[in-house]
Amino acid sequence: MSLVLIEEAVRGGARLSMACQELGLSARTVQRWRAEGGGEDSRTGPKNPPPNKLTQAERHQVLSLLDSPELCDLTPHQVVPRLADDGLYVASESTMYRLLREAEQLAHRDRSRPARHQRPQAWAATGPCQVWSWDITYLPTPIKGQFFYLYMILDVWSRKIVGAEVFAEESSDHAARLFERACLAEGIDPEGIVLHSDNGGPMKGASMLATLQRLGVVASFSRPRVSDDNPFSEALFRTLKYRPEYPDGPFASLEAARTWVAGFVVWYNTEHLHSALRFVTPTDRHAGRDVEILAKRERVYSNARRQRPERWSRSCRNWTPVGTVTLNPDSRERRAA
Repeated sequence: MSLVLIEEAVRGGARLSMACQELGLSARTVQRWRAEGGGEDSRTGPKNPPPNKLTQAERHQVLSLLDSPELCDLTPHQVVPRLADDGLYVASESTMYRLLREAEQLAHRDRSRPARHQRPQAWAATGPCQVWSWDITYLPTPIKGQFFYLYMILDVWSRKIVGAEVFAEESSDHAARLFERACLAEGIDPEGIVLHSDNGGPMKGASMLATLQRLGVVASFSRPRVSDDNPFSEALFRTLKYRPEYPDGPFASLEAARTWVAGFVVWYNTEHLHSALRFVTPTDRHAGRDVEILAKRERVYSNARRQRPERWSRSCRNWTPVGTVTLNPDSRERRAA
């Protein structure tokens, strides 16, 4: 019967190795059976249950013992010596684990089980000033173990840096004031805007949260210790620290760090051709000028293809403006992208 199922799966387009794996077989075993002319499942398997198999009553006894109020919070690793101290043996540690697994009870049985954090909600931006992401990164100082702190706010849709400042310490007060200044610079009412960050102290400090609540901002946070939940800010910091102009050594002073960051922001926003935006600058994207820029490039490529079509084996390069940008999309959206 196993070989019949495998043949049906292969005829349906499945790979032989994958079809065999589903039935606990290897592809070479099936090929050997075919070569021997049998064409049938040659596994014999045990004809009688092992003599040392637990009876249903014994299985019930072991599970009842493991689920008792005294032992329900302990693992079999801890249960076995406790029972031995009481002069009792009911089953081996491996048998207890097997029975718990079959009963779907093999999980963290005590209060130390790790907390489960849901993936943060996905936020889709269809235009500027809808979804912002922010984070803090360390900048080295001449004193070992001390740092300057770069606060940076990024518009997810356009990748424009809408706020950046360097401070000598981490503080939710600094974060709150920077966010308010960014809103004033963009000339927007922040009510309804999504601000995403990680779970650091400045991000969840009282001043920052009170400011966001007062302004009607939707606060969004990453899972603890999961940097991938804040990918846009992480990618921005990588770009910053891999710039050729980034100092090889520490910043001499706070003012030196601020001066360098200000120059980087100008370059990034107005000169950097962003690969995720079809190579237009974040400022052009933020202002909506990317549509005309990309349309012009499309015309250039179309004219070149009409003049020498023999040099084009495929379609023209994609110059279509990027549409919706999603922060932390679900698995189906990631596969589609």
